[in-house]
Amino acid sequence: MKVLVTDNVSEENLKVLYNHVEVDSKPNLTSGELKEIIGDYDALIVRSKTKVSAEVIERGKNLKVIGRAGVGIDNIDVNAATEKGIVVVNAPTGNTVSAAEHTIALMLALARNIPQANSQLKLGNWQREKFVGVELREKTLGIIGLGNVGSEVAKRAQPFEMRVIAHDPFVSADYADLLNVALVPLEQLLKESDFITFHIPLTATTEQLIGAEHIAMMKPTARIINCARGGLINEEALVEAIRQKKIAGAAFDVFVKEPITDSLLFQEDNIIVTPHLGASTIEAQQNVARDVAEQILTVLQGQFSRYAVNAPHISPELVPFIKTASIIGGLASQLMEGQVNSIRINYCGEVTSYDCTPIKTAAISGLLQSMTEERVNLVNVNLIAAQRGLKISEEKQPTSKNYPNLLTLEVNTDIKTTTVSGTVRDGEAHIVQIDEFWMDIVPTGGYFFFCHHIDQPGFIGAIGAITGKADINISSMHLSRLKPRGPALVILALDEMLPEEQRRKIEALPGVDSARAVKL
Repeated sequence: MKVLVTDNVSEENLKVLYNHVEVDSKPNLTSGELKEIIGDYDALIVRSKTKVSAEVIERGKNLKVIGRAGVGIDNIDVNAATEKGIVVVNAPTGNTVSAAEHTIALMLALARNIPQANSQLKLGNWQREKFVGVELREKTLGIIGLGNVGSEVAKRAQPFEMRVIAHDPFVSADYADLLNVALVPLEQLLKESDFITFHIPLTATTEQLIGAEHIAMMKPTARIINCARGGLINEEALVEAIRQKKIAGAAFDVFVKEPITDSLLFQEDNIIVTPHLGASTIEAQQNVARDVAEQILTVLQGQFSRYAVNAPHISPELVPFIKTASIIGGLASQLMEGQVNSIRINYCGEVTSYDCTPIKTAAISGLLQSMTEERVNLVNVNLIAAQRGLKISEEKQPTSKNYPNLLTLEVNTDIKTTTVSGTVRDGEAHIVQIDEFWMDIVPTGGYFFFCHHIDQPGFIGAIGAITGKADINISSMHLSRLKPRGPALVILALDEMLPEEQRRKIEALPGVDSARAVKL
């Protein structure tokens, strides 16, 4: 078998391949040259430079696996690979320590104004009084996302005698206790933290997670560090807050578009920037090269890879159920409140005739997608759950009273239980239950609004008045109630995401229990 390496990957750590396959390193191929030769290879290893397009994959007639020596897979057309039965793997843990250390480095640089002082002194200006900093000791560090990198940041902050708090609904209290970290709601973290650091992926639900209203909750002495993904924070709101001295500063290692040499963030002295250096250490590059090489060999030997990004070997009959499971997991993650204690998955009807492990994997992946970049697959689903202290149980029932098949996900937290059920009809996913309310919604993608309330005359009109005044179009509406003038759930399909201001207005209406804007 032959393996092609098209980017600068540590050859020393690819040696695991040499005794088993032929390895060709060609780091300077053009797109056209890659298309010409890819058909001769069984595996392809890249970093971020090479673009593995659908056309490249189409030409790769012998390709069995594509490996990304790093975390992101933005440069690989995963859908095209999946359609061709090609496994895509990455190396999500090899740069964990490097990313955590860079976060700590930026936090120290922010606290002591190191880049600014260095710049001024080299210009010939001795300005000690201008660069008075703060100590980390007895300060509160707020970590958003307590996964691999977030956990390593927590460990490294505590020797500085920092108080560490974190927001991550999908880790258990026992796991947080082991790290000596207090789990708190997001708003509490924003209000109490002196330093705030992000360690979550960029998804539909985390994009622009922090906007002007969230920054307004922070201390005027708060400092923000983002070594995760560009787009998590509203950059215009952040810059305006720093200019008005509503927060003290920020540090960014990641940006919405990369590479970038001009940004609003570059204009402020109190914002430190680095060109995505989180994984740029000798050790990290060695680790990711070794990890991806081991996975390439595993797949070529016909075994499952722990860090497979896709699952191309699923029978066609299972695909609609996997899609439905992913949807109900993603919806549950946006509707739930509190810290997860346990998760239960119930399979009813014809779906029980299959091996349900891929369905379970899709449900857990959908649930966790907003808080971890680690891809959940058939091999690692139980390991990831165990690492986070999540208790998952499964039940099978051969028949379903109302549907030929039914998937139900129950997420139990310290506040309440959230239930979401879905079914497959004519190959299409349908959401049929939210908590105790039954309905039938086809989640074709887009924006939704879920509102638990007491059924009463004029309520729908009041919601329509708020959305109409904000020029937000309602494309469809679903109402389910337990009894007239009793508990009810209204679901609106919208042409755009409901802004926070309008959500709060609806939440303030008489009889409203909860109001959630959701993106599917």
